[in-house]
Amino acid sequence: MQVRRNARLAELTTLGVGGPIDRLVEVDDAEELLAAVREADAAARPLLLLGGGSNLICPDEGWPGDVVVVRSRGVVRDGGRLVVQAGEPWDDLVAYTVEQELSGVEAMSGIPGSTGATPVQNVGAYGQEVGQAVAAVRVWDRAEAAERVLSATDCEFGYRDSRLKREPGRYVVLTVTFELEPGPLSRPVGYAELARTLGVELGERAPLADVRAAVLELRRGKGMVWDLADPTSRSAGSFFTNPVVPEARAVEGCPSWPAGDGQVKLSAAWLVQQAGFGKGRREGRVGTSPRHSLALTTEPGATTEELLAYSGKIIAAVEERFGVTLEREPTEVRP
Repeated sequence: MQVRRNARLAELTTLGVGGPIDRLVEVDDAEELLAAVREADAAARPLLLLGGGSNLICPDEGWPGDVVVVRSRGVVRDGGRLVVQAGEPWDDLVAYTVEQELSGVEAMSGIPGSTGATPVQNVGAYGQEVGQAVAAVRVWDRAEAAERVLSATDCEFGYRDSRLKREPGRYVVLTVTFELEPGPLSRPVGYAELARTLGVELGERAPLADVRAAVLELRRGKGMVWDLADPTSRSAGSFFTNPVVPEARAVEGCPSWPAGDGQVKLSAAWLVQQAGFGKGRREGRVGTSPRHSLALTTEPGATTEELLAYSGKIIAAVEERFGVTLEREPTEVRP
């Protein structure tokens, strides 16, 4: 466990915003993580857990307590079941599953961040969601001061949502257990753009390595593969979720997909573009990626205030024009 006091949140997040940290704690395994959490709770210090920092909007005023960076590593395999430490980089894990011919997460290649964060957001891309592959999540329950194992049902996964997300600060993820399908082929391809890139029909399978390569190609083309040498990738990926609305409220001309129970999922990218915030628009040090209208990017020195103001204008413009409310995908954290 390492402790230092000269760090800033901007250095630890892909959006590059956030102020000074009172106390930064870096932990290398689950035991150190538990010790750091218990120490902060015993001292009543505000606590913020960080993995890859790829889905957070952090305050300009900084953090007045402990920021614990989770760097635990390790994957244990038993057939198609993997038990993964919370700090394992997510894309490293996806690459491992492809190499080991285990299907279920291959379409989520190229997503930055740590494995322990993925069930919180129920991360998803190109027709797959983490919740479809999770068997269990081992957590420390800060409210009960006890270790627990949450089943997939217990996690109550929804679209970019879970019980862990709805009870912020309560659960500390220690490990995630995945149940994957052994074999050289992917799960049935469930996203039209990916199917076209692979040259297969929706619902067909493809070699795992081909799916991973295709997804990485698509994400790079949209500036959504984190690259320190590429300033247009300085983002949190998709900044807004696709709104789910009753079929009767579908927007004319907007691409949509069935979402069950008489609802449809609207294309947030289309809504943002049509509201006047298309690719490449900038206001000062923040703006819309020149490669994808859902990725908001920042320049060095940008502030959270600037980022939230810009995103707020987008939300207001979409609401005014289409009567649809956009939700931010990254989590805004406050002490």
